[in-house]
Amino acid sequence: MNRSQKIIRTSVIGIAANVLLAAFKAFVGILANSVAIVMDAVNNLSDALSSVITIIGTKLSERPADRAHPFGYGRVEYFSAIIISVLVIFAGVTSLIESVKKIIEPTEPEYTSMTLIVIAVAIMVKLVLGQFVKRQGQQLKSDALIASGSDALFDAIITLSTLVSAGIMLLWNVSVDGVLGALISLVIIKAGIEMLASPVSEMLGSRISPEFVRSIKQDVLAFDGVHGVFDIILHNYGPNMLIGSLHINVYDTMDAHKIHALTRSITEQMLDKYGIVLTVGIYAIATGDNKRTQLQNSIMQTLSKHQDIVQVHGFCYYEKERRVSVDVVPDISVHDDKAFSASLIQELKALAPDEEVTVIIDHNYSE
Repeated sequence: MNRSQKIIRTSVIGIAANVLLAAFKAFVGILANSVAIVMDAVNNLSDALSSVITIIGTKLSERPADRAHPFGYGRVEYFSAIIISVLVIFAGVTSLIESVKKIIEPTEPEYTSMTLIVIAVAIMVKLVLGQFVKRQGQQLKSDALIASGSDALFDAIITLSTLVSAGIMLLWNVSVDGVLGALISLVIIKAGIEMLASPVSEMLGSRISPEFVRSIKQDVLAFDGVHGVFDIILHNYGPNMLIGSLHINVYDTMDAHKIHALTRSITEQMLDKYGIVLTVGIYAIATGDNKRTQLQNSIMQTLSKHQDIVQVHGFCYYEKERRVSVDVVPDISVHDDKAFSASLIQELKALAPDEEVTVIIDHNYSE
């Protein structure tokens, strides 16, 4: 069973649980002649909507790439999570409004033994369902499932507040429905906003985890002939689709056929192991006793001593144009890239007085 099938199976379980719970509430509500319980049963049917949205989103995300969307439809999953998060926020806001009304115009609720039994059953079902769905979402890295599971847990919390309120009412004849409901509603709204942040961040292009970047670097450095890995850039087009690029250092004595074989081997491994469609660029390390090697060593050593520079790479000497180019990654404390580049060029001119010096300010997009 693949990832999408597991997400759909979990969502179907969510739908089944909500439908069964709704049927139970409706049956009890009709027997007890309670409109409130029957309406709560209808609410449970609406709770199944988040699972339906997850299934639809997962199915749409499986659509193959086409001319209009060459990287596929994987990001549809993030839309699903956004919709469910908005539903959670809406539920919190609606609950807050109703709770405030109860605070302004308090009413004395009536609780029966049948009502309390229904409430207790609903809490247990929702807690088990919410934990199961959320745990599956975390294992499958599905924001939509996590949001759906959280939705069920919040329903359990709201229902639990009703049970607590009923206990206080029966023991001390004090109604705290409104105050308790308002506090829990604020917690749900806050949690809904936090749930919304994750898929929105993925849509905007969040940074890849440092552990993942280190793993990629270690794998690429393990290839014979690779002497450095730089400029890792990865774009997320859904949980199963990453597009990216990186540069590797190789000695300038390696011929084009060996470079071709090396880069092909790297791209194949990245696709098989991580599902990354990768482009590999080349930086040549100068070797031998010549001007290129001398310039490379002096310039790289000088720049590496700077406290404001995190990384130096991409040295290139254009012999015909008498030009030197090098990439530097500045520290986060450097805010004026243009001024920083100008100061470095001025410093390097002393090492290469007869060459035009270019310092390219690079940025770290993954580490």
